[in-house]
Amino acid sequence: MSSIAAALPDCLRSVERPGDFCVGGLREIFMPTIDVEGVGRIAFPLPAAQAERLVAVAEAAPHGRGEETVLDRDVRRTWQIDPRRIQIGGRSWETTLAELVTDAARGLGVEEPVAAEFYKLLVYDSGSFFLNHRDTEKTPGMFATLVIVLPSAHRGGELVVRHLGREVMFDPHPEDPSEIGFAAFYADCLHEVRPVITGHRPILVYNLRFLGKRRSLRAPDYRAVEAQIADLLRGWAGAEDEPDKLIVPLEHAYTPAELSFDALKGADAGVASVLIEAAAAAECDLHLVLVSIEESGSAEHTGNYRRRRWDRDDEGDEEFEVAEVFDRSLTLSAWRRPDGGEIGFHDFPFDEEELCPPDAFDELRPDEQHFHEATGNEGASFERTYRRAGLVLWPRARRLAVLNQAGLGATLPYLEDLAKRWETSDTAVKRQFWGEADELSGHMLRSWSRATWRREDDTDAGRMLIDELLAELSAKGHYAASDNEAIVRAAALLPRPRATDLLVEIVRRNAAAHFGACADLLMRCVAAPNESVADAAKIGAALIDVLPGDPDKRLALDPWARPGPVLPGFVVDLLTATSKIDAGLAARAVEHLLAWPRTYTPDAVLVPAALAFAKRAESLAWPAIGRLREAALDHLRGRIALPLEAPRDWSRANPLKCTCDDCRALGAFLIDPHQQQWRLRAAQNRRTHVEESVRNAACDVDLATERRGSPHTLIATKNQASYERRAKQRRQDLEHVSALGG
Repeated sequence: MSSIAAALPDCLRSVERPGDFCVGGLREIFMPTIDVEGVGRIAFPLPAAQAERLVAVAEAAPHGRGEETVLDRDVRRTWQIDPRRIQIGGRSWETTLAELVTDAARGLGVEEPVAAEFYKLLVYDSGSFFLNHRDTEKTPGMFATLVIVLPSAHRGGELVVRHLGREVMFDPHPEDPSEIGFAAFYADCLHEVRPVITGHRPILVYNLRFLGKRRSLRAPDYRAVEAQIADLLRGWAGAEDEPDKLIVPLEHAYTPAELSFDALKGADAGVASVLIEAAAAAECDLHLVLVSIEESGSAEHTGNYRRRRWDRDDEGDEEFEVAEVFDRSLTLSAWRRPDGGEIGFHDFPFDEEELCPPDAFDELRPDEQHFHEATGNEGASFERTYRRAGLVLWPRARRLAVLNQAGLGATLPYLEDLAKRWETSDTAVKRQFWGEADELSGHMLRSWSRATWRREDDTDAGRMLIDELLAELSAKGHYAASDNEAIVRAAALLPRPRATDLLVEIVRRNAAAHFGACADLLMRCVAAPNESVADAAKIGAALIDVLPGDPDKRLALDPWARPGPVLPGFVVDLLTATSKIDAGLAARAVEHLLAWPRTYTPDAVLVPAALAFAKRAESLAWPAIGRLREAALDHLRGRIALPLEAPRDWSRANPLKCTCDDCRALGAFLIDPHQQQWRLRAAQNRRTHVEESVRNAACDVDLATERRGSPHTLIATKNQASYERRAKQRRQDLEHVSALGG
């Protein structure tokens, strides 16, 4: 079992209770009878004339401000009717209300008995609203508010509920006489009613409280567990030996038609709300799916029922025992996003190791199963299906690896789409599409050996696409060292002459800007068994032909050219690969490097490369490495021969190029053999300029600022930094000569 598949369920079990801070929607019911004193029985949908009569007998609704109840039409503008003037009845209303209260409480994560106390009838007419507020506890044990929107023609009046950074908007507009809208939310949640634009919005308000006891209950606060899970998920993207995706099965059954995040019940809603927040914080994708396992195989009729996984069956079905499972399909379908939209994925495969926990289906009864008696030459067989809703998540960094699991039917069209988008995109975006194509093709190459995901004709289609990708993307300059593994794997699937041509073109097109990456590509080709990928000699020759040389010439051709730094690893890769290919090719390479010391600097590039080769016994017999070693020793010995003596007085070199008055004064101080310290009392901008000049020229002085008086004083004190650097360099040169056997 993977570590994250074990840890995630433990974290989710720590959710304090299921449910969310609010729940709501539309519901078809048997409507109650509602009689209002002074108005009579209300009709549904509410007629405009009757709505105006309700407003006429109502009073302006106040609101709480601290310990007071005040009437402020700038905060709340709506009409209320006292419950003592209202009679609500009907043969089915008591049962209907009880079911609605039970479902609302369960959506809030409350399984205990709950009562609903009618609070008041409110009428929002055009322009009515209620600004952001919290409900107060109006009766002992109250923990939430339930509002029922009665059928009426209106626009606006949306209810917005907020809690811990989340916001949910309910906008029910029931107009059918048998339909209501409802919303329930914890009393400590901020909520508002937005202005009604047209019509009238009548609502019944109920206080939800616990039966038989007073209990303080607030909206669920999952922040601690959300943070814990987010930390766990952050470590997932780069972790090795972890699955690319995880499936968290849910408790309740859902059909494809009702599958949505908004429709989740009880504990499922609580788990989903936690994972939505944690996944977003950890840059993971989260989806709701139907999880299915279908099995078929041979079976034997038993007539008995034993509690083993293979023996579970629905009451009344044939009783049988599985002899052997021939086919087993594990799929994810009916994908949904948290925002309610469909994602467009087809059925996906999954492994049981991706179930979280992996034994989640062990005690599950099949949703369907069928036993077929033996007929003719065929023995008895069975078919059965397990279905369950689940939450699927993966790090966004692994999105393409997950897409690859859907097989070539999904990945080849995706790659073709990337190629089309690449062709029509700006240069700045092209690399993004190439990077995605490269990553996905790498996943495809690693999985193509699995016959279960490949048809007989997929290989040719894949080779054609690989050829197109290498020719149209890599060979046209959208290339980096990280692409090499996928490029070599892809080239290995092409005929060797075609692979050679493509790799030569990649090198010719990219070596000027990515010579290190191209040397790495050459090394990978040489490392392939028997040069099975391509003709490495041709690739090596192409690389040497286009290596950068005279930097002045290059800048003259392209004034904006700024090649990346040459690293010792490039020299090691280049000379190792060419020496293994052909000594003459390696000789060409090393002579090119030595011919341009401003491009391939001895101290930063050639000497470190020679030292790296000195540690590798294999390279001692290669002529090109001997030539590199000789050049490195000549450079080191020449510097060691230079005189080295500590300063005898306070005279120092003056490397300053600035000719302002302050810098000229500092330069005179530097060459003065008798003066050790120089002071500049000046405004901050002058002191800052001198400090920058000293740093840029690496002058042999220490700087300090005396902050007494105004303006402050910059103090420059001479040191022996140049001599100390030279002495350190001498010691290092001697060590390097020894390491090179000189």
